[in-house]
Amino acid sequence: MLSPEQVRNMAIRFEEVKEEGHFEKTSFRIRKKIFATMDEKDMHVVLKLNDIDQSVFVDYDDSIFPLPGAWGKKGWTKVNLKTVREDLFQDALTTAYRTVAPKKLADKYKPKEEE
Repeated sequence: MLSPEQVRNMAIRFEEVKEEGHFEKTSFRIRKKIFATMDEKDMHVVLKLNDIDQSVFVDYDDSIFPLPGAWGKKGWTKVNLKTVREDLFQDALTTAYRTVAPKKLADKYKPKEEE
């Protein structure tokens, strides 16, 4: 299980990330673009992933699910903090950051196998 504080610490370690309110949730943004929202009450995070990355994470671990309807089809993917493994969440969070970050910033967090 990941705590909201662990999620917060993971998200703000990325360069230029700002934490802001987003309705009743917390959002993590890079240059005003949201890559993650966190609902502390319901213990889940929603990440912005592209279609391919979304399908990889969903297929790999059933604690990660796309949102139903149009939001899920646009890459918004719900992660249950009660069941997701920390290493998998870190990978998904990094992928979400890289999805919305400008290329120069995204490249700083490339997985070693892409270098």
